[in-house]
Amino acid sequence: MNIEQAVLERLRQLPIDKQQQLLDFAEFLSQKTTPKTPLLSVRGLCADLKVDITEEDIAQARQEMWGNFPKDIV
Repeated sequence: MNIEQAVLERLRQLPIDKQQQLLDFAEFLSQKTTPKTPLLSVRGLCADLKVDITEEDIAQARQEMWGNFPKDIV
């Protein structure tokens, strides 16, 4: 008898509510062992947009945003 047959035999002996619990647990184990797709970096997410932002562009945006910010805040 293999594992699948043994599990089916035990499953058939259980009441319906316990069979549901066993199914829920099997789904949990399945989700836990399914390989997750790796998250993309920001560059990866924007790769199809054909946007090329340089360090100069970032420095200029920072200057525009923070250029008038008072430096003598106490």
